[in-house]
Amino acid sequence: MKNDEFWNAIDKLVAESEIIIDRPKGTVHPKYPGFVYHVDYGYLKNTTSMDNAGIDVWIGSDSSQMIDAIMCTVDLLIRDSEIKILIGCTEAEKELVVRTHNKSQYMKGILIHR
Repeated sequence: MKNDEFWNAIDKLVAESEIIIDRPKGTVHPKYPGFVYHVDYGYLKNTTSMDNAGIDVWIGSDSSQMIDAIMCTVDLLIRDSEIKILIGCTEAEKELVVRTHNKSQYMKGILIHR
């Protein structure tokens, strides 16, 4: 099934990448002081996303580190879209991620479950 192939590719990409957490839980976005990270946020080293930076990841507190969702976002301010991989996020953390990406009038996102 094609969905399985997509998620298997995400699993492989994450497994073969170093995760860099550059915005730990509780920190504030460097450009937008109202944007607080309620879950660890980072990227996959040596990968590329639409913004020419690494593929973004949200890292939750679930020790299983299961990848069971992605966040698809549209940012009207900088006029781009991206996916963000959720790794080991509890349901409560997923809700925080969804709220984070829908808080501003400029950014909107949807959560897609595995």
